[in-house]
Amino acid sequence: MTGIRALPYAFPLRRNELALIVIDMQRDFVEPGGFGESLGNDVSRLFAIVPAVKRLIEGCRAAGVPVIHTQECHQPDLSDLPAAKRHRGNPRLRIGDAGPMGRILIAGEPGTAILDDLAPLPGELVIEKPGKGAFYATSLGEELKRRRLTQLIFAGVTTEVCVQTTMREANDRGHECLLAEDATESYFPEFKAATLAMIRAQGAIVGWTASVDAILEALDA
Repeated sequence: MTGIRALPYAFPLRRNELALIVIDMQRDFVEPGGFGESLGNDVSRLFAIVPAVKRLIEGCRAAGVPVIHTQECHQPDLSDLPAAKRHRGNPRLRIGDAGPMGRILIAGEPGTAILDDLAPLPGELVIEKPGKGAFYATSLGEELKRRRLTQLIFAGVTTEVCVQTTMREANDRGHECLLAEDATESYFPEFKAATLAMIRAQGAIVGWTASVDAILEALDA
């Protein structure tokens, strides 16, 4: 068994059971003029991780590790959007409203698209999710079972919301989870730091964390 250099200790890699899940690397969250910026966030923090995410995706593809992508989005009629989510806070634009990149977080709209540099290849699984976690109201759990994938590497945004939520959901379903530290980001640096600490606390209570370099080094071994 090959291990990945990680915290709080080496991740016990089983290559034939491993997949990469890239969470919500969408234009509306990462690019200027999107939904994330309309909420008052500095999206440059998220955009800065694109090269690391791309390198991780390409390294996993080269190693034969399946790559799974998620998109947070809703149906055009908003039938899967709870009022509690749409009306939370006091944003300038709300989910479903017309924004600079089309209707915000609506399936098929330009802003909902995954960044071109990180776009899924034909045949790669793309999970459209209406919630923060990628298991809620999706086929992700069944797809992982069918493919016998028990170990999951995570990348994407934001660290403390959709990434952490999905990791916790995966952990409860028996998956071993590893977060790529430099391929995830938050609008709030202190939130990312706290999330990394929570994930690996108490002997990897939720999962492990490691650098992209350490992950690719193990996959190349």
